[in-house]
Amino acid sequence: MKYPLILLSLLAACNTAGPHFRGLPAKTVTVDGSTFDVRVRGELAEAIRTNSEYAPRFGPIRERAGRAMELVSGCEVREVRGDQAQATGILRCGAGGHRVPVVVPVAFDCVPLRGTELQQLGGVSVEIECAAAL
Repeated sequence: MKYPLILLSLLAACNTAGPHFRGLPAKTVTVDGSTFDVRVRGELAEAIRTNSEYAPRFGPIRERAGRAMELVSGCEVREVRGDQAQATGILRCGAGGHRVPVVVPVAFDCVPLRGTELQQLGGVSVEIECAAAL
């Protein structure tokens, strides 16, 4: 009985904010396939990656985490430190920094149109119809 309880408590801590960000609400943001819970306090931001990815490296994750922090805070991110799961960003807001324009990501739902299949050399081509997802 104690082993499932220990396992459950470890799994519950996977998405827990660090001590400096504890008690703050998280904003969930997806950037280039990576999903982050972002919390901002003052000149610092924390991004915790919540999706699974095969063999993630911190280089690409760092860029995505920084972009997620910019989207949530509206401030320029000077530096991102951390690892593939949890990153902390140093923000530049106020007089010394500039506000980053918030770009609303656009998602599309696409479906192939029936009867538009064309056999081509090495594959099949179809027409698709897309609509903006709300």
